[in-house]
Amino acid sequence: MNVKQILPVAVIAMTTLAGCANKEAKMTSGIKLENLDTTAVRGADFYQYACGGWMAAHPLTDEYSRFGSFDYLAETNREQLNGLIGEIAAGEHAQGTVAQKIADLYNLAMDTVKLNAEGMAPIKADFEKLAGIKDAAGVLEAMIDLQGSAYFQFYVGADIMDSKNNIFQLYQGGIGLGEKEYYLEDDEATKNIREEYKKHIVKMFQLAGMDEAQATKNMEAVMEIETRLAKVSFNAVEQRNPAANYHMMTLDELKKEIPAFDWDAYLTKLGLQGVTSLNVSQVEPVKEAVAIINTVPMDKQVAYLQWKLIDSAASYLSADFDEQNFAFYGKVMSGKKEQQPRWKRAVGTVNGVLGEAVGQMYVEKYFPAAAKERMTQLVKNLQVALGERIQNLEWMGDSTKAKAMEKLNSFYVKVGYPDKWKDYTNLNIEKDSYWANIKRASDFTMKEMLDKAGKPVDIDEWHMTPQTVNAYYNPTTNEICFPAGILQYPFFDMNADDAFNYGAIGVVIGHEMTHGFDDQGRQFDKEGNLKDWWTAEDAERFNTRAQVMVDFFNNIEVLPGLMANGQLTLGENIADHGGLQVAYQAFKNATKDAPLAEVDGFTPEQRFFLAYSGVWAGNIRDEQARVYTKSDPHSLGRWRVNGALPHINAWYDAFGITENDPLYIAPEKRVSIW
Repeated sequence: MNVKQILPVAVIAMTTLAGCANKEAKMTSGIKLENLDTTAVRGADFYQYACGGWMAAHPLTDEYSRFGSFDYLAETNREQLNGLIGEIAAGEHAQGTVAQKIADLYNLAMDTVKLNAEGMAPIKADFEKLAGIKDAAGVLEAMIDLQGSAYFQFYVGADIMDSKNNIFQLYQGGIGLGEKEYYLEDDEATKNIREEYKKHIVKMFQLAGMDEAQATKNMEAVMEIETRLAKVSFNAVEQRNPAANYHMMTLDELKKEIPAFDWDAYLTKLGLQGVTSLNVSQVEPVKEAVAIINTVPMDKQVAYLQWKLIDSAASYLSADFDEQNFAFYGKVMSGKKEQQPRWKRAVGTVNGVLGEAVGQMYVEKYFPAAAKERMTQLVKNLQVALGERIQNLEWMGDSTKAKAMEKLNSFYVKVGYPDKWKDYTNLNIEKDSYWANIKRASDFTMKEMLDKAGKPVDIDEWHMTPQTVNAYYNPTTNEICFPAGILQYPFFDMNADDAFNYGAIGVVIGHEMTHGFDDQGRQFDKEGNLKDWWTAEDAERFNTRAQVMVDFFNNIEVLPGLMANGQLTLGENIADHGGLQVAYQAFKNATKDAPLAEVDGFTPEQRFFLAYSGVWAGNIRDEQARVYTKSDPHSLGRWRVNGALPHINAWYDAFGITENDPLYIAPEKRVSIW
């Protein structure tokens, strides 16, 4: 979830309560024995031991490239949303009401007869308009119409050096495969994906009415431009460095740095007035994009722009476009066998376009009001534990500790749902075509974003909808957010004892808190500004300890010949590590006066680690594992268990892991940061 490189760092689920349950009631262990595989050797593959039963009971169906605990909960939420949306969609509503917008958008998404009758018609006018482009001015206008999918992208967000204010920002983009490696690496798997992408582009142009020769010529133009952009793009690791992705300049300086582009016209067409300075996140990719616009023959650029239109619209058009789109992105890239049922995709669209309106209904029906207050208390318990750990760090000096405590005590906590709901009055949903409404929704979202330029950051804005099964930390507002959608089993169980709840949601909450102190988050102060508050000695000690984590994950072979990327996943791995340490300490604090008993043959300490591991239960196809390894800052679920737990001393004690076990790491080689 990537709102924008270093902005909301999404991650792991969190939930409510824990340590706040009714102590008079008889608590269960929360551990479902059928989810375990007790035939597995705990010290050899703890992931299989803790999750093997669940994984056997939830094999991948054809619509999934990955299915785990998160997805299982998301399925439950989706069914609940479908009930809410379906009921509205069955009725008649006054034009302009939220109900009308939900109903019409859902019904258009479900109307395959209408979609198939329309074919390419919804994009035909725009497609032909692109064909008529004669010069750079026409390209510029097309870039605006395509809303940042071509050449480079734009957004408005907090200035990381002045976090209270929003600024206009440019950043790299324009490549359909997402990561630069897909265009440049020559291992067999990557080459195959690249060749399949070429075939996919040809087929899509043929569906748009071109013969094979012209479609092939257009594909070659697309690959030429996208490969040029890929060569100068920052890779996923480079994008994690906040300072390296910050180049504040005045508009006049931009014109000198990247001339031969009408920046005034660009900003005017975006509807921005008075922009005098901006951040260019990655200068070279934007510079290369402008060079392409000014030097590549216009027929090739037209092909590239038409491809961006087709690629954006395909899943909202007739079955031939939709199915070919899935054939590449779903089957080739992710390994899926079939598309999700139409109703799931329709719910997803409504959820994406009118997320907070749907979220308001979801919260009213499915989220108990008391949970918000109880979750807030749990967060405080975790804050105390993290504070204790900071104060006891032997490697950190007193001045850095004081600053760390100030930041910890300044966390802005969001639980459940926003206090103020988004206003969708200016979003028009009509009965013309599915794609036309997606365009209007994109225009609405873009205008909403651009209107923030030059204005103060709204710290009360949410970057996830309440029904989302996830959570995040945002460094520029120093906030941790736990949407209602995740505040349920297996992340929290109202009837389970503290061993389970601290192991599941407690770790996840600790994870989000630790993001404020991971390799990225630690660079931001309590106000959310990119500011060095560390002594040089403490920063060096941190980096030395973090490198242990990088080296460990770099040595994990995810698939034959494909190694994990320890630098890309460093922030999430540190957050997992910190979350485990902090939650375990909070768990011990909560139970010190009334120790829990052994249940079902497991000690409370064992149940803590089983609950944590169960959060990451899941199956994944090799294709999807490859995509995630190249692009996702999170380690795969297996390694969030088998890679994280061997660095936690308490895990060894709980399960009697010794140097004879394959997962054993010598104490002096274990990660020790927070």
